[in-house]
Amino acid sequence: MRIAIASDHAGFILKSALVSWLHEHGHEVLDLGTTSTEPVDYPGFCAAAGRAVVGGRADAGVVLGGSGQGEAIAANKVRGVRAALCHDELTARLARQHNDANVLSLGGRLVSEYVACGVLEAFLSTDFEGGRHVARIEQVATIEAEECGPGS
Repeated sequence: MRIAIASDHAGFILKSALVSWLHEHGHEVLDLGTTSTEPVDYPGFCAAAGRAVVGGRADAGVVLGGSGQGEAIAANKVRGVRAALCHDELTARLARQHNDANVLSLGGRLVSEYVACGVLEAFLSTDFEGGRHVARIEQVATIEAEECGPGS
């Protein structure tokens, strides 16, 4: 899979570990920054990861920060992104199964490298269930279109 990944300074160390994990597991990585622990603002990095997914340059995205909360919010501003903040394998599986999440958000200050690798593996290996969830995803997309306006 092609994975777009981005972080702010607080997520940089965990991002570096996940980039290594992704390479070890045969994934292609599009690292969209940041490149150090020097303080930066996260919104642009997270939007870039979301845009890579929606634009087809990546199959899935990962955004990281201190808590992962702001990163998920920023990524979700990109039309077509369904970013989910996950702290364990169960939330990652459910995000994929029920919500067809295409971007995973993680908090570098909240989860260990070991836990984050398990969460990422669960996220990437779980398929969307479809079925009753399709109508809900379509309803979310309709709301998004109404809020963004045509062609936004």
